[in-house]
Amino acid sequence: MKLLVFVFIFALTSHTSALAQKTIVKGDVKDDLSFNPVPDVSVAIEKTILITQTDALGQFMFSEALPLGEQILKISKTGYITKRYPIVINEGQIIEILDMTLAVDTSKWADLYTITLTDDELDDDIGGADNISGLLQASLDVFQRTAAFEFSASFFRLRGLDSENSSVLINGIEMNKLYNGRPQWSHWGGLNDVMRNQELTSGLGPSHYHFGGVLGTANITARASQYRAGARITYSSSNRSYTNRLMASYASGMLKNNWAYTLSLGRRWANEGYQDATLYDSNSFFIATEKKLNDKHSLNFTGIYAPNRRGKSSPNTQEVYDLKGITYNEYWGWQDGEKRNSRIKKVEEPIVMLNHYWALNNKTAVNTNVAYQFGTLRNSRLDYTGTDLVNGFPEGGGANPSPSYYQKLPSYFERQFPNDLSYAYVAQQQFLKDGQLHWNTLYNANITNTNRGGNAIYAWYDDRVIDKQLTLNSILNTSLNTHTQFQASFNYKQLKSENFAELIDLLGANGYLDVDGFADDFENNPEAIQNDLLNPNRMVKEGEKFKYHYNIYAHSINSHAQVQFKYNTIDFFISGTTNHTRYLREGVFENGSFPGNASLGKGEKISFTGFGGKAGITYKPSGKHIFDMHLGYLSKAPSIQNTYSNSRENHNIVPHITEEKIMSFDANYVYRTAIIRGKLTAYYTQIKDANEVAFFFADGIGAIHAFEDSTFNGNANFIQEILQGIQKKHMGVEFGMEADITATLKLKGVAAIGQYTYNNTPNLFLSSEDFTNVYIGTSNLKHYKLAAGPQTAYSVGFEYRNPDYWWFGATANIFKNTYIDVSPLTRSINFTTDADGLVFNDYDESIAQELLKQEKFKDYMIINLTGGKSWKLGKNYIGFFASVNNLLDEIHKTGGFEQGRNANYRELKRDKALDKPVFGSKYWYGRGATYFVNLNYRF
Repeated sequence: MKLLVFVFIFALTSHTSALAQKTIVKGDVKDDLSFNPVPDVSVAIEKTILITQTDALGQFMFSEALPLGEQILKISKTGYITKRYPIVINEGQIIEILDMTLAVDTSKWADLYTITLTDDELDDDIGGADNISGLLQASLDVFQRTAAFEFSASFFRLRGLDSENSSVLINGIEMNKLYNGRPQWSHWGGLNDVMRNQELTSGLGPSHYHFGGVLGTANITARASQYRAGARITYSSSNRSYTNRLMASYASGMLKNNWAYTLSLGRRWANEGYQDATLYDSNSFFIATEKKLNDKHSLNFTGIYAPNRRGKSSPNTQEVYDLKGITYNEYWGWQDGEKRNSRIKKVEEPIVMLNHYWALNNKTAVNTNVAYQFGTLRNSRLDYTGTDLVNGFPEGGGANPSPSYYQKLPSYFERQFPNDLSYAYVAQQQFLKDGQLHWNTLYNANITNTNRGGNAIYAWYDDRVIDKQLTLNSILNTSLNTHTQFQASFNYKQLKSENFAELIDLLGANGYLDVDGFADDFENNPEAIQNDLLNPNRMVKEGEKFKYHYNIYAHSINSHAQVQFKYNTIDFFISGTTNHTRYLREGVFENGSFPGNASLGKGEKISFTGFGGKAGITYKPSGKHIFDMHLGYLSKAPSIQNTYSNSRENHNIVPHITEEKIMSFDANYVYRTAIIRGKLTAYYTQIKDANEVAFFFADGIGAIHAFEDSTFNGNANFIQEILQGIQKKHMGVEFGMEADITATLKLKGVAAIGQYTYNNTPNLFLSSEDFTNVYIGTSNLKHYKLAAGPQTAYSVGFEYRNPDYWWFGATANIFKNTYIDVSPLTRSINFTTDADGLVFNDYDESIAQELLKQEKFKDYMIINLTGGKSWKLGKNYIGFFASVNNLLDEIHKTGGFEQGRNANYRELKRDKALDKPVFGSKYWYGRGATYFVNLNYRF
């Protein structure tokens, strides 16, 4: 720590490089096709804080405090490909660089228009759409652009890793959630015009802002003075997540009074997206205002508010897809002539931040920030545990209202009545004819029971999370000398997360009894049915909390320091980080199954301390060839989600929990000429001591009797499956190449070949209302493939760009090696254990191996088309973009999971013997042919 402080002070006070006096660097920038001047181009001298912009004639000039010697001049503008020019600055010399050119980057056009098509799904809590890692790299090389725009629709994940392994920042403030470690893109969705200024670091490369994750760091600059002055209006139409999008933005640029401001408004909406009844309703608001106090200090305020509401879609078994198609969604039903979805996700979490930029001199800058994020996340669903109490015991709970509940499908009747298939036929015809939720039936059941003096049988409620998070950080960047840069940062986060269920619709009844109608042990423990012993048998009204209520408090402190060295042929860096995280659960309700301090009041404080380091070296023998490699190690706290085994009901923490450890290595070769640009990467990442918690109903948990003296009866039970000490291995190669065949025609090819597997047999614990954190043993997951989307993907395509500013492109994308998410419980000792705790007497090893074989999805090919054109009307521009995805309407699975209900050999064998398993795996299917059209006017 003393050494770090010393280095920090040294960096602040160092003035080791000589500055040129009365030296001028000037020049102009032009479009590479029209050769017209390009205004508002950002021109910077790298490794310094010197930056300016071209004027209306495309000209620029630096005239003060210039560094001497070999320097790099960087020119960049949104919508153009960034260029770097080497220059040599001598004292007293005027350097004039004329006719520098910038080429329009058509991939940036795609970024502006297509990246938002799925930003509403990227943080979806169903777990099947966590493919944001590709989008973080959207403006870098051809491989990462392809991963973002061509592969993302198939839920491809860069290197098979979740988005929690990347860091997303806005104005230097990290946006990854403490709950699950993931960035929540929907919190600023629909604000493309003001969120496209990004500084991206790929993989383990060095970042100026943050230590980052093994997938890299993206810093979104939302600073008022950094936006090009002018306005833009955009309209889009699609048949994917939303059908309409309208955006408008305006930036003042820096005014004469040293004020700048930027405003942006957006709206996206749809009565129904590609899946049935997936409504979409989203508004977006953005404001940034900046005051330049003097040449050294500037203050910027940014406010973001993007409330959104959307209907969810269900994963389904193959039986359901075969009957109803890939757009089927079990969550909705007709009510008063309209489709009503029972699963609605609402996000309302505004973000406000204040940023102070301090340029100590032309070598050193400090950025200090404070941010506050607050608001509500809601996820609605139906509850059917409503009951009346008869002699203190629950009676009268409703049947599962799901239209695809297993007892309503043909497969159930085929299993129950194999000699009389008429029952299965009737169920099939009924499901084909209808197959949707019956809202009127739910209302009628409630009204009838109310008229009899009873309570609501069904209710519609929200799982609500109210977060209040304060973030403070400070970032230092300084050039110690011509070859050496130093960065350091300090970050603090404080979170209070309030969690509860709120009743929002009684569906025609007068009240809802707040008890757990599914409590298994209420005969031996009558209190087990009480959701809150402080208020037993409480009658709940609309707008009131029920079921569960607790708070999570979290504090996180993180710091990092980094030194970069840059020379003519060799660059290298070293970076280190430390982090400390603390969690505390506070129960507001006293759960009947976990009375006293097992659920009520403050639980145990749990702390994690981690550290990390990474280093990299780049060798540049010539302008054509670049070699680099990176090595990193990071230990960090598990997320809140994976720390508590069932935070809704009790204080219990995952047994033997510890920091998660990640080790990663990559090596890269880059080849660049005026015609061909290519990159080859090999990588290896190993994750240790990870945890995962899952919730589901399971049949036949006989292993409990082998380890626990319990009253558990072995029947279907709602359990928490805790997988602890997981090791994962990610290895593979990435290749991308593009070639300019002519001045207007470009060919490109990309390949991602990976292997992502479990690398050990992690510990397995089970919990429920009857038993707590019972150790089952290990789960035999080693060598099973991770459910990380396609592990192999290829893309070939072309792009034609005409000098008249229209372009067209097409790609063919092939996806292979996609696997089902396997059930850990099924691959434990429970699989072989009968209810008496002994091995099944009919167990057959060869049959067992076939039952436990991991499902691999079929390979598929997706063809995408894109095109666009822009027009110049005086000083204004009109842009048009259109795309068609999955042109051939290929039907394909993108993910899925095994249901854990068939938890043992006998149950699974019996189920899989059927042509249509009752508890078969559930899947997500990709969309069929879809389109997107965009028109914008810039003035």
